[in-house]
Amino acid sequence: MSWYALQHKPAQGDRALTHLENQGITCFYPKVSVEKIRAGKRAKSREPLFPGYLFVSLEQTDPMWAKLRSTRGVIRVVGFGNRPAAIEDEVLEHIKTGLDTVEEKGGIRPGEPVELQDGPFEGLNAIFQAYDGEERAIVLISFMQQRQRIKVPVSALKR
Repeated sequence: MSWYALQHKPAQGDRALTHLENQGITCFYPKVSVEKIRAGKRAKSREPLFPGYLFVSLEQTDPMWAKLRSTRGVIRVVGFGNRPAAIEDEVLEHIKTGLDTVEEKGGIRPGEPVELQDGPFEGLNAIFQAYDGEERAIVLISFMQQRQRIKVPVSALKR
């Protein structure tokens, strides 16, 4: 069996997944936990790792190929020259094992460069260190030829 990518309709990945699994098709729809700033507060959600796509495992001779395009939420099978493009098992296994180790926080990880968008340090580049409570973050800035740790509002950070 090989893996293939399917493109799904906007915001219908879960719907397509449900209908494909109801037909007995093995699927993989990787999602990651993400924290985003909404209305000045951090909010957690689970979002697709590959927005717009999910993966199915089928044999080339499987009769389910005819039903894929007509499945609710599915747009098309990703392919080249009217042939579905197979994805190597090792690639998806690597993604699966990587998902177990991913720790996303606000989309910003420690050590990641950010730009300060507000306050007295507006326009400066910094390095994200950690969150300090719900609404503040600790970043490193270069000031007077040294790295200084400062606390800023999370809403002032831009990747």
